[in-house]
Amino acid sequence: MKVLIYSAKDFEIPYLRAANTEGLEVIFTRDRLTTNTAMKALGYDAISIFSADDASTNVLEKLHDFGVKYVALRSTGYDNIHLKTAAKFDIRVANAPGYSPNAIAEHAIALLLALNRKIVRAHVQMKQQDFTLSNLVGFDLYRKKVGVLGTGAIGSVVVKLLHGFGCEVYANDLKPNLELHKKFGVTYLSKQEIQGLCDVLLICLPLTSETHHLIDADVISGIKDKSLIVNIARGAIVHTPSILEALNSGKLGGYASDVYDKEGGVYFYDRRGEELKDSNLKKLIEHPKVVLTPHQAFATVEALEKIAETTFHNLNSWSKSMSPEYEL
Repeated sequence: MKVLIYSAKDFEIPYLRAANTEGLEVIFTRDRLTTNTAMKALGYDAISIFSADDASTNVLEKLHDFGVKYVALRSTGYDNIHLKTAAKFDIRVANAPGYSPNAIAEHAIALLLALNRKIVRAHVQMKQQDFTLSNLVGFDLYRKKVGVLGTGAIGSVVVKLLHGFGCEVYANDLKPNLELHKKFGVTYLSKQEIQGLCDVLLICLPLTSETHHLIDADVISGIKDKSLIVNIARGAIVHTPSILEALNSGKLGGYASDVYDKEGGVYFYDRRGEELKDSNLKKLIEHPKVVLTPHQAFATVEALEKIAETTFHNLNSWSKSMSPEYEL
């Protein structure tokens, strides 16, 4: 089997090479999969893509014409690939689920602490030899009401970590986790009840048609004043203009996110010296009440090892005419 790995990053290539234990013919490219780069897949049996790659209908049609039969996602989420089109063209798809819920959940807590305790602002002030504290006042997490939207693999770990801080944890999920209720006292409520009750809201949901722009102006208008929102799910779950408006009006106390709805072609690349064309992203970066990271929550040694292992498990299964358990 001949494999082209799109969006290959320097930090992940060693893990991918190490996981290729069965000697598949693998070529790496830094390019994202787009309608313009699909041609690179000509002559390959399979490709591997990351979350910022575009496997929409038009791209998949080209891949089919070029002979691609398999797509291995190096991510849990698969909102960037049109599965119905893939099935239409007999392109088999598999993802890499559950690679490290701890990595993502721990990053969520890091974002929350950085936002609440003004860590980034404090660091900048220290570099400027400004040792005042007037702009650095946060609040105790102890006994604060924290809402978690989505208690799957990642959300469940977030709940456990919040419990360690002594938070009152409330959650919403289509399938409530009774173990979280028994062990950590989690109370499941409706989204409406959570948004009006909690001091902090953490988003741990998959991106679907139902969750797209779930956190919009209407929802934000119902949240507790000065509350914080942390997004470690997908950027498009929040409506960015509404977030910015709420920050500017003072309704929202702060926003932290590892994701952005239009991060493709920007995140994972060095854009120093370039003018950002996305005005909303620029506003978020420059906003004093915002902490952003460039989709790095997954970037731990343990997670990268697991992603690589799962990716090649899927590819090796296909090369042996088998169906991997992670096939979508």
